[in-house]
Amino acid sequence: MLSAFKTANVDVFLVPATPFTAPKIGQDTLTIAGREVPLRPSLGLLAQPFSCIGLPVVTVPVFAPGTLPIGMQLIAPPWKESIALRAAAQLEAAGFTTHPPTA
Repeated sequence: MLSAFKTANVDVFLVPATPFTAPKIGQDTLTIAGREVPLRPSLGLLAQPFSCIGLPVVTVPVFAPGTLPIGMQLIAPPWKESIALRAAAQLEAAGFTTHPPTA
């Protein structure tokens, strides 16, 4: 990952935290790549690699009109928590992490 930050010349990576939108209340399984899998162990599927290597990560919900949110990870270089938090604040200020009002 260190070389990825240097090679890509970026401050933060924005990647999905889950391979699906938020599950519905009471949902126990979901389908990933054509296979039905248990929901709970699959929630951290895309987050585990980054947390295991100790990079600072902020996960935020991102909403599209009329959909359930998808979790997005903002991944910063080691010891640069402020970068991840600043990027999350910018997404919030732009309205991407706020659920639109229901009609």
